[in-house]
Amino acid sequence: MQAIAQMAKDKIADSAPAEPVIKVPSNFTTTIIAENLGQARHLAVTQRGDVYVRLAKPVNGKGTLFLHDTDGDGKMDEQKGFGDFGGTGVALADGYLYTTSNTEVFRYKLNDQQQVVSPDQPERIVKGLTDKGTHNTKSVALDKNGNIYVGIGAPSNACQVKDRTKGSPGMMPCAMLDSVGGIWQFKTDKPEQILKDGVHYATGIRNMVGMDWNAQTNSLFVMQHGRDQLTTLFPDMYTVQQSAVLPAEAMFELKKGDDAGWPYTYYDQIQKKKIVAPEYGGDGKKAVTDKYIDPAAAYPGHMAPNGLLFYTGGQFPEKYRNGAFIAFHGSWNRAPEPQAGYFVVFQPFKNGKPSGEWEVFADNFAGMETVMSPGKAMHRPCGLAQGPDGSLYVADDVKGTLYKISYAK
Repeated sequence: MQAIAQMAKDKIADSAPAEPVIKVPSNFTTTIIAENLGQARHLAVTQRGDVYVRLAKPVNGKGTLFLHDTDGDGKMDEQKGFGDFGGTGVALADGYLYTTSNTEVFRYKLNDQQQVVSPDQPERIVKGLTDKGTHNTKSVALDKNGNIYVGIGAPSNACQVKDRTKGSPGMMPCAMLDSVGGIWQFKTDKPEQILKDGVHYATGIRNMVGMDWNAQTNSLFVMQHGRDQLTTLFPDMYTVQQSAVLPAEAMFELKKGDDAGWPYTYYDQIQKKKIVAPEYGGDGKKAVTDKYIDPAAAYPGHMAPNGLLFYTGGQFPEKYRNGAFIAFHGSWNRAPEPQAGYFVVFQPFKNGKPSGEWEVFADNFAGMETVMSPGKAMHRPCGLAQGPDGSLYVADDVKGTLYKISYAK
């Protein structure tokens, strides 16, 4: 019986797909530092090289993981969990760890080794944020002046009277923008804030998961998930091929009071202009010329930019300094065209602005050259973080794999 059981295990092992080899540029290496964590979303790395990971759903009742390498072999062999809520956002700043659920923002006091002092007693600094099950994750970024920025996605495709319904017009004005579809700024040291206590910092952003504070420009950058279903809702205006790549996934640099234009407009990276949304009288060509800001950079549609990180380390070659890494989670709605994304790209910057073409930096997370169904992708990049040595960390929320990408001449 033992021999039969072993044969069965061997057969299962032989049939299991091989772990994909992540493709990176010359002189870069990728190491898996942790596996099978759960749905690992965003992550933060301490000055000692420990890692905090947020899980979309708690595992064994714990939604935040603390990982430590006890023997220096590069693998996170010590794991502790705390917090009984799932979520996405996590950040380290000024002696605190910040985490988010889909409705709240918490902070934990850290000791001088950047470990949480009282894991069962977080301070809740924001509560009551909208969660309607769609675009409900709450990402965060912090500036140097005691402010935390929270992205609140809109539970809608294009603010139609009947969401995602052919022939339904867009609401004018889009009433939900008073509480979703934008960025709110809160104080980091004020407990129990609600939406009205914060500053409505920017609006017109459908959904933003990737966001980071750019220390060089002293400003907030976010990645917008563009709207869906152009050909489904307006087949007379858009072909299947157009709908697969439009509208752009857009990077915005945001200042207080900015309006990025959702749902009234979208950015067409092929025509290189803002287009009036079809729900609001557009025809796929009519340009917008009014108040809405232009994106800082634009990328093909439906690739789901879930992570954004400005690289400030000294390990990577100089060309990466102050540029942006973007984790594209991968599309679900390009059918019958192949899906796209499932990689980490690098966007060069010069003088605080995107400069030059973006390039794929780390690829093959999906484990296949062509992805027709997102459910078949073995891994999907989500969170990005920079380590104290200048390495780049990537979180995958399919199998909970953490990657460390390093450079050596």
